[in-house]
Amino acid sequence: MQIALTGTPGTGKTTVAGLLPYRVIDINALVRGGMNLGRDPERGCLDADMDALEQRLKELDSDEISILEGHFSHHFADWSVVLRLAPSDLRPRLEARGYSPEKIRENLEAEALDVILVESVEFCRRVDEIDTTGKTAPQVAELVARIIKDELELPPGQVDWLIDFFGWKID
Repeated sequence: MQIALTGTPGTGKTTVAGLLPYRVIDINALVRGGMNLGRDPERGCLDADMDALEQRLKELDSDEISILEGHFSHHFADWSVVLRLAPSDLRPRLEARGYSPEKIRENLEAEALDVILVESVEFCRRVDEIDTTGKTAPQVAELVARIIKDELELPPGQVDWLIDFFGWKID
């Protein structure tokens, strides 16, 4: 069984995945390891070979729980846990990674507009959403573990960054 741990870059996926007691499959490592179609000249990143990834993940699937970690891992799982982070807290993390201003803006907008969450709802039969703002990685990992054990359910729709990012509130 594979469960996606997904979210906008910088929301804590890699750190949290490392604290979970499950096998972790790093989607980005698979892409860097050859499951790509080359570099996207406009965005400057590798273009993932989604078909090759899907086939490889099917080969790796088993009865044991595995965590698919990556910002597009929800494309390959029936269940995803989406990590969310307030854009005001996300910006310094992306800046510390050396992201370009354009890439920072793109990721902040994606987080504010729920892009990964909406995709997860489209692709997965179950989606849980965790606001990681103000929480430590161990606290978030504990929430993820409780979700996986079916002790907790955090359905989509709990997070609204429109006020934080745009100053908007939609009722």
